[in-house]
Formats: sequence, C-alpha cells, structure tokens
Amino acid sequence: MLYLKTWRSLLASAAVLGALAMAGDAVAADKSLKITAIVEHPALDACRKGVKDELAALGFKAGGNLDWEFQSAQGDVGTAGQIARKFVGEKPDVIVAIATPSAQAAVAAARGGVPVIFTAVTDPVAAKLIKNRERPGGNVTGVTDLSPIDLHLKLIKEITPNAKTIGVPHNPGEANAVVLVNLLQELAPGMGMKVVVASAPSTNDVLPAARSLVGKVDVIYVPTDNTIVSALEAVIKVGIDSKIPVYAGDTDSVPRGAIAALGFNYYDVGRQTGKMVARVLKGEKPGDIAVEGVQKGELFVNPGAAKKMGVTIPAATIKRAKKVVE
Repeated sequence: MLYLKTWRSLLASAAVLGALAMAGDAVAADKSLKITAIVEHPALDACRKGVKDELAALGFKAGGNLDWEFQSAQGDVGTAGQIARKFVGEKPDVIVAIATPSAQAAVAAARGGVPVIFTAVTDPVAAKLIKNRERPGGNVTGVTDLSPIDLHLKLIKEITPNAKTIGVPHNPGEANAVVLVNLLQELAPGMGMKVVVASAPSTNDVLPAARSLVGKVDVIYVPTDNTIVSALEAVIKVGIDSKIPVYAGDTDSVPRGAIAALGFNYYDVGRQTGKMVARVLKGEKPGDIAVEGVQKGELFVNPGAAKKMGVTIPAATIKRAKKVVE
C-alpha cells in the first residue's frame, strides 16, 4: 500500500513537472508583434489583414502564440512618431510599419535595434529607410509597392485617348507621393500629356485641391498617397460634378468611385509581407533579406462611375479586367 502511494505521488510530481515544462516551452515560443499604419483606409486595412492571415497560416496566431497590437496614427506624422517610440520601448520581436510615414517613424525610433518590416512603401531608398534594396543591412527590410506609372498612363490613354492634361492632388509632405509625382512628370510628356499638381497637406485640403483642378485638366489621377486616398470621396465628387474622369493608383479605390486602376491587391501585399515577417520571427535577420516588390497586379474598372463622369470604358478594357465593379 505504501509502495502504491509512493508510486502515485511520483506520477503526480512528474505530471506537474511535465506541465510546467510544457508551459515553459509555450512561453518561450510566444512572439510579440506591433503593427502601425499612418492612417486607416481600405487599401492599408486590407494589407494589415493580409499580414495577420498569412502569419496565422504559418503558425503565428494573434491571440494565441502571437501577441498582436495595432495602432493607427490617424494621418498625423507626429502621432506616428509617438506610436513608434512606444512600440520600440516595449521591445517586441518585430514591428510592422504600413506606409512610408509610419515606416520612417519606426525605423528612426528603432535605430538598429528592434526588427522593422515595412510594407506599402513606394520607394524605401528615397524615404531613407534603407540604402540598398538587395542588401538592406541593419534591422530593416520590407515590401515596396512602387506603382507602375508607365502602365497607369497607358491605361488613361486607353480609356480617355484625348486626355492631354492630368491633374494630381497630392500631399507634398509624403515622400511616397513626391516620388510618384516626379515619375508622372518625367513620363507623361513622352505620352503627349502634362501634369498639373494640387497640394493637399491634410485630408481637409483634399476637396479644395481637387476643385482647383477644374477647368485646368482633362482627367484626375489619385496616386497611392495616403492623405488623398483617405479622402477619396471628395475627389470623386469633384469628378462627377465636373465630368472629369478620376483614375486611381490602387484597386481598392475603384469600388469607392474611381473609374479604373491598374494596381495591387493590398491583401496580397499583406500576405507577401506576412511571409517576410514569419522569416524574422523564426530567427532570420531583416538586413539579410532583400526588399521585395509586389508580385501581383490587377485591373479594376467601374463602368458606372465612368458614366457619371462622362466616359465610356472600352469593351476590350472591361473584358480583361480582373474585377468589374457594377
């Protein structure tokens, strides 16, 4: 009897020690991720969801073995800096920064320490996030969503062949927007078009900036500028009221009223970013991972919006579209 009690006691002790060991393993395996975006709008929200879903598919589940926290700067660069400094102070395994302003804030705050993975950044070299895309070095890497501006201009000519002047509302304080405007100004003359810019430093400036283009331009092009995209409905209103076709650089803007966009599915951008984040969570150094360009592109069209703006999208263009918004 005494032998039986002793054996049961040993078994119980072993079970407790095993449970403690398993708990220790679970704690050791847990990872923490902080994610921040300069603002919330459909494209960036889709990107964030893509990151989360890809990580879950690779075994890092938010609320399970992955401690996940998201904060938006609500379009304010100063707030982006505050969020970045807070996140760095909490020493997560990875910070994911969506869009150029948040990426700049995160990289500045981390200063070679906490790994930073950026995404939806137009030109990481021009934004001074890295010096070399192939060998970023340090604690930073990510995914760039540089728009294929030449293809966008061809799309504008395909749908509105008589367009001679393109109006571009943009925030001159966003490095990504400046890069895109410069590309437009460089490439448009070769296609018989010129660019007229309208400055909108905040979302409150978007409507007057769009209105300032009326009578000066044949079409309006909205680049992947977070300030303008956040207030896209204001630009769409001007397009409808003034019968000026509005094109966009991101496909998520087409269901919101842009007539066409040849761009990226930002959910897919997020999934691509999630794969990179998982590599870092598993121990790879960000600086050893080359920056990636977006791997997929899609054409979205909105014939109804086009009609409201006085344009008919060619049947051939509609036929090759990935999505036709009804």
